[in-house]
Amino acid sequence: MSVEFKDYYTTLGVARDASEADIKKAFRKLARKHHPDVATDKKAAEEKFKEINEAHEVLSDPEKRKKYDQLGADWQNAGAYPRGGHGGGPDFQFGGTGFSDFFEQFFSGGSRQGFPGRGPAARSRRGGDVEGDLLVTLEEAMNGTIRPITLQSTNPQTGATEKQTFKVKIPAGVTDGTRIRVAGQGQAGLGGGASGDLFLNVRHAAHPEFTTDGADLIHELDIAPWEGVLGGQVSVPSLDGPIKLKIPAGAENGQQLRVRGRGLPNGKDTRGDFYVTLNLVLPDSISDEEQALWEKLRDISSFKPRSN
Repeated sequence: MSVEFKDYYTTLGVARDASEADIKKAFRKLARKHHPDVATDKKAAEEKFKEINEAHEVLSDPEKRKKYDQLGADWQNAGAYPRGGHGGGPDFQFGGTGFSDFFEQFFSGGSRQGFPGRGPAARSRRGGDVEGDLLVTLEEAMNGTIRPITLQSTNPQTGATEKQTFKVKIPAGVTDGTRIRVAGQGQAGLGGGASGDLFLNVRHAAHPEFTTDGADLIHELDIAPWEGVLGGQVSVPSLDGPIKLKIPAGAENGQQLRVRGRGLPNGKDTRGDFYVTLNLVLPDSISDEEQALWEKLRDISSFKPRSN
């Protein structure tokens, strides 16, 4: 089965020597623009959002990015080797996982177990298990959903292409790294043997506003110097809608503020917490009047950050 090459640098609109900060900035800008919740054409936005996430998944990970760069112009020859190194195994392509076949081929954490060796003892054998990655948005993780999945494979005995279509339940509160088992949807058995299972490793889609730690949600909030000194009340986004948050006077860069019970579900009636990490930001430029005020503050302030 043919696999289409994905140019992740073009997808994010960054140079091949882009820094980690450049990649993060490009992703957040595109993700805000194409997030399905804000786009008019939601279907097109969903596809674009998946492409952006996949590119970010590879380029933001040093090991994956190194492997991607090494593939280079020779990627098609690299593609001749099955994922996970299981030579001779059947060829699989997923649909509905949120990742492209190119990603599944080279960067998925899963594996594909082929048939056992041939011989009389192998005439009736259980089929091998199939494993892949499943991209889940934080909105899906919050509410749960049903995802239609397709698995297309080449029968190693007949050479015919076979396609299975089924639905996978993604439970509310599913965390990054969860392994979902779909019984009997793996490789077909040999000689009347039972089919193997399908295992899908949940990967939380990168979000422009949030990251996750288990069931906890984390949001980075940029604040001005005077907000850190004086404190104040701000509105911050959450998966439930905006939250009014009080910044305490004297807040420090990197300080975390916790809002209990506003994270992902982690039980029947319980949820993780929502953490806001304060990021003190300095202005890129200031006017002459602002310059004079900062100088006046410097001259009259008794604050001494260094003891000597």
